[in-house]
Amino acid sequence: MQILSYLSNFIMPLLIFYVIATAAVKRLDVYSIFLEGVKEGFHIVIDLLPTLIALLVSVGVFRASGIFDIIFEGMEKLLGFLMNDNGALVLGSFSMPLSVLPVFIIRLFSSSAANGLLLDIFKEYGADSLEGVMSAISLSCTEAVLYCLSIYFASVGITKVRWTLSGALLATLAGVVAAVVLANLIC
Repeated sequence: MQILSYLSNFIMPLLIFYVIATAAVKRLDVYSIFLEGVKEGFHIVIDLLPTLIALLVSVGVFRASGIFDIIFEGMEKLLGFLMNDNGALVLGSFSMPLSVLPVFIIRLFSSSAANGLLLDIFKEYGADSLEGVMSAISLSCTEAVLYCLSIYFASVGITKVRWTLSGALLATLAGVVAAVVLANLIC
């Protein structure tokens, strides 16, 4: 195991050395090729910056405004007839604590915000609790769909998402269901 740890420290320097050595053998100007790549990457970042800023600001505004708290309190009242005494939704033989619902929804918009919620759940309930395990599994098998669509589609100029959004949301739903089932089987 220590050998793998030792080797992992040298992988990136060896990869860089390999690229430079290969370019030297082929007599390529590595530095000018590197600068061209940096310039192209810089232009992509400049093109994506407005989209990225708009997305991050909108997520920040929604979190700061408390609208998510209002939505989740409304959902709690609306789904009250499906809840047990512990405040968890009972779905057949599986239960889903309502405290993980914000993680599922926020994950659609922002990975970092969902990670913050996950840490809050770890602090409040513990990492080995049903809430902690369910949240961790859901973050492992879902993606920040709206973030990815806005950034990646904007970077190549695609304006119509067509079936991508519905397919990504269906995959996210499958990930959430898998998280609920697996967490209930584990805990």
